[in-house]
Amino acid sequence: MDTLTNLQAFLASAEAGGFSAAARKLHVSTSVVSKRVTQLEAQIGIALFRRSTRQLRLTEAGQRYLHRARGVVADVGDLLARMGEKDSDLVDHLRIKAPTSLTIARLADVFSAFQTQNRRLKLEIVLIDRPVDPVTEGFDIAIGAFPHSCGGVVDEPLCSLKRLLCASPAYLAEHGVPRHPRELVDHQCLSFLPTGSEWTFDGPRGRTSIQVRPLLSSNEGHVLVKSAVAGNGIALISHYLVADALSNGTLQAVLPEFVIPELWVKAAIPERRVNAAAVQALLQQLKRALAPAL
Repeated sequence: MDTLTNLQAFLASAEAGGFSAAARKLHVSTSVVSKRVTQLEAQIGIALFRRSTRQLRLTEAGQRYLHRARGVVADVGDLLARMGEKDSDLVDHLRIKAPTSLTIARLADVFSAFQTQNRRLKLEIVLIDRPVDPVTEGFDIAIGAFPHSCGGVVDEPLCSLKRLLCASPAYLAEHGVPRHPRELVDHQCLSFLPTGSEWTFDGPRGRTSIQVRPLLSSNEGHVLVKSAVAGNGIALISHYLVADALSNGTLQAVLPEFVIPELWVKAAIPERRVNAAAVQALLQQLKRALAPAL
């Protein structure tokens, strides 16, 4: 029994939504694909699909093991590619978690360029703005800026993430310029949901934390930028998102003498995938694109 071949049949069937479509993809007959999946189910003692005359659906167990099976097949493919003569050809399927705002502003171009350079590589990019455990949630790389770590995972730092307070000149003219972070409780604040409404500052006399009552909260930074430019309030935002607005004067820094602690953008990689050629190649491209800081 060829377990790897059976796993490939399972993945192809799950991705195609049926045995016939999977058979066309694998260039075999429908009965061969069905037999391979049945052999795999018999081997593990669990049904992976709910079969009907109209459709093929993954069971709960099938959903649970899909990403792990994909990782196993990818690992074998990576090993064979390294053993072959064309080591430079990356053949893999990378499932990547990335934050929404950073992907829209910077990472989408990096991913596009990487795939252009590696035509045989499949990318699955999922935009999520919360911490994830890449092992249990089936990611090869999880990009984020949360001080969060998991067992069985290697954290690779990519770059520092500078944040600041800013507002439009019109807002500050109408509502006044705060002189201390404590005064922000009396202002209209625009908050990035994933980092919360507790804002922390390092000032001349040490660290200060305040709890703001946001007029607007969003998990997408561009929404906050638009609102700040429109004069709706003071935003705590990543510098890379407002650099142009600061340069052209549509936004200006607020409380610049009070520094907001930097975050670090990192890539969390399952230990079993950290040495995969495609993972390492993408990691190096991300480091080059994001260095030295955002």
